[in-house]
Amino acid sequence: MSSDSSSLSSPPPSKHSRSEDLAVQQSVARRDMGFRELEVDALDPILAPNPGRFSLFPITYPQIWMMYKKAVACFWTAEELDLAHDLVHWKSSLSDNERHFITTNLVQRFADEVQIPEARCFYGFQIMIENIHSETYSLLIDAYIDDPEQKDRLFRSIETVPCVRQKASWMIKWMDEERPFAERLVAFAAVEGIFFSASFASIFWLKKRGLMPGLTFSNELISRDEGMHTDFACLLFSLLQTKPASASVEAIVREAVSVETDFVHEALPFRLLGINPDSMIQYVQYVADRLLDSFGVAKVFNSENPFDFMELISLEGKTNFFEKRECTAADIQLVADVNSAVSPKAALSLFPVS
Repeated sequence: MSSDSSSLSSPPPSKHSRSEDLAVQQSVARRDMGFRELEVDALDPILAPNPGRFSLFPITYPQIWMMYKKAVACFWTAEELDLAHDLVHWKSSLSDNERHFITTNLVQRFADEVQIPEARCFYGFQIMIENIHSETYSLLIDAYIDDPEQKDRLFRSIETVPCVRQKASWMIKWMDEERPFAERLVAFAAVEGIFFSASFASIFWLKKRGLMPGLTFSNELISRDEGMHTDFACLLFSLLQTKPASASVEAIVREAVSVETDFVHEALPFRLLGINPDSMIQYVQYVADRLLDSFGVAKVFNSENPFDFMELISLEGKTNFFEKRECTAADIQLVADVNSAVSPKAALSLFPVS
């Protein structure tokens, strides 16, 4: 009996096999806990494990903190929008082609669901403000679209609108945690800075014509927020000691421009007064060149801004936000200070990296 037992018993595992099993278990645990990117990018101090990362003070990176405080000062809610005049314009002042263009630009926002879990204060606030963006676009669609079937199709645009689905697929591809953090950061900046550039320009084109004040004001707020998110991604990129090659950054940006170009062709298949697919694509390329420059990479399109109204609205937007709501002088001064202080190219000399 004992001999049968012993013959059926497995030999005790060797120390070597136990250590191998433990190593595998530890590797799986670390991957499941989301630490893989830290192993890949261990040379970068802003990604290295830090036992004090949940202790906010003392502030180690003052410019990151200032960007967070700027975001707080610019906080807004969907309830601040007045759409009364928009409904009149929607029904009486816009052509069918213009209404098609607006609805296509509204629904593409639902594709933006990916966040980077770093710089917790800023990104925590960004997640909240993106929720407000999503709520705002939902309210706009609900207000403008009467037909229940069309409204349902627009709310499910990530499934029903090909150009929106393409953007979502691109983001999922580049936000895969298997990719290096630096590449994902570049792709994230491309999403915030390039993917919505055509939409912002088209809605500002309505503002130039004095139409849809509720929509255009919400567009000012959202475009300003997305500009901050793009600037913040560039700021973090400047802090990375291990950066991707310029060719890799260029490839990501070129891909994003290609996706946004497809969106323009689907959203704007016709020419409107003062705006057309060619000029819109030129504007997307102009925005992409500016993003490449922020990353310290040479421009590839060398396109000029075809829309003078975008420059004017950019200047007006610095004051309009505070004119339309109650804000303290300190809020206004804070935003002015951060705008002048935050320069991604200068960040390496201004931030401690050890």
